[in-house]
Amino acid sequence: MTDSAFSHTSVLLQESVDALAIQPDGIYIDATFGRGGHSSSILEQLGHNGRLIAFDRDPQAIESARRFENDARFSIVHEPFGEMAKVIQDKGLSGKINGVLMDLGVSSPQLDDASRGFSFLRDGPLDMRMDTTRGVSAAQWLAEAEEQDIAQVIKEFGEEKFGKRIAHAIVNQRQVSPITRTSQLAQIIDQAVPVKDKFKHPATRAFQGIRIYVNAELDQLRTGLKAAVEVLKPGGRLSVISFHSLEDRLVKRFMKEQSKGKDLPPGLPVTQAQIDADKVLRLIGKAIKPSREEVEHNVRARSSVLRVAEKL
Repeated sequence: MTDSAFSHTSVLLQESVDALAIQPDGIYIDATFGRGGHSSSILEQLGHNGRLIAFDRDPQAIESARRFENDARFSIVHEPFGEMAKVIQDKGLSGKINGVLMDLGVSSPQLDDASRGFSFLRDGPLDMRMDTTRGVSAAQWLAEAEEQDIAQVIKEFGEEKFGKRIAHAIVNQRQVSPITRTSQLAQIIDQAVPVKDKFKHPATRAFQGIRIYVNAELDQLRTGLKAAVEVLKPGGRLSVISFHSLEDRLVKRFMKEQSKGKDLPPGLPVTQAQIDADKVLRLIGKAIKPSREEVEHNVRARSSVLRVAEKL
């Protein structure tokens, strides 16, 4: 099935792009191109001299970006956004970027395409790689990983309290036959989880944990946030949409730490100006969540959170 068969509705589209306070001649980064919803909106607001650099590690996203190939203002890099600092430095643009937008997690086309192996609701090869040209698939990792490592990944990244039970069931099953399909893994998890959440599929958290591990998503996020601050110019904006608590906690903590200045013991003879000198970011407003109307229109928006900061 072609990529065009899988639609994607950008979450918090207006809010996240508005947060960039776009200047027509500015240089912007869409760190997670996906299917180009945010990029399209940014390009609409850029003038002839504006520039948009997009990043994505998914080959299908890179292919999708071809529709912008005749727009001289646009370019896309087939790399995860964790490589942003190096790429932008190589372009001679470090410290000159007006805004960076990140829309974290997995996209609807990735979830909806069974051949990508992200969904426990659709049978397909157990892959889960965002970049199918490199790295180890979920099936390969589960075939070789130690039981305690599988348990830790599912517990830590999936926030799944039955991680040990699930890991034990996976290891028992792989001794009988290889686990190569999403439906196989979903069934193993379903049978291993003793207490079901009536609002969530039993495999939800475990699939999330394995996906985050396989794609090193949290490591990429930590690196990407630091890179964004590095490439932004003073007054440049960072706009980040996250979809689960692990991502949001990381983003919230990073922005808070970067906006705090030096954490010194009380009573030291330093001025407020000296403390403020180490502040890198200024928080812009409070966390923004989708409207009821957006959630009704797109149920995948329900857990999204937008946080915005400005480089000092």
